[in-house]
Amino acid sequence: MKKILDKAKTTEPTLFAYQVSDVVHPHDRFLSWTVLRWLPRWVSPNVLTSLRIVLTPIVIFLLSAHAYRSGVVLFLFAAFTDALDGSFARTTNRITDFGKLADPLADKLLVGSAIILLVFQNFNIWLGVVILGLEILFILSAVILKVRFKTVRMANLWGKVKMISQVIAVSLTMFALLLDFPFLLTIATGIFGLAIGFALLSLFTHGV
Repeated sequence: MKKILDKAKTTEPTLFAYQVSDVVHPHDRFLSWTVLRWLPRWVSPNVLTSLRIVLTPIVIFLLSAHAYRSGVVLFLFAAFTDALDGSFARTTNRITDFGKLADPLADKLLVGSAIILLVFQNFNIWLGVVILGLEILFILSAVILKVRFKTVRMANLWGKVKMISQVIAVSLTMFALLLDFPFLLTIATGIFGLAIGFALLSLFTHGV
């Protein structure tokens, strides 16, 4: 994975040029001292983002095979890398345009795949349609900003809260299926609804 990224740097150096962070959040410092300090030196924020993309097909396979025990563990691990890569980039001033583009895309691939496999089978179909429709709008807005305006924006607060809500809802859905506890599906439905609200706030206030 690192070799692939290194090769990409030679072809598109501007995408991988490091940028200084404008702000470092308290949770960034917390993760830096508790988790990030133990990562091997060769691990970069972009490696963590790429790892999430690589893990997504494995999560899809596990969910398709109804292996929810392994699926929820790997899904949560992959989702946790979303918290790590952003904090890692901000605390080490290794923000890149590649990361700004790949990070939200990796999120959408991971959560979107889980939604297709779980939500459409266990919830009202329109819930899945709305969630996926909003994710497609996010992707299109990011592409337009990059292609037309040569601008790459990082995900805003509402986008991150939306992602966290979706991760919780998807995890609850897997636990409900694993433990045969339908009430968790009711809770997950409410959280998916909140995620839609956060998605709309993110879209209209930031566009990513």
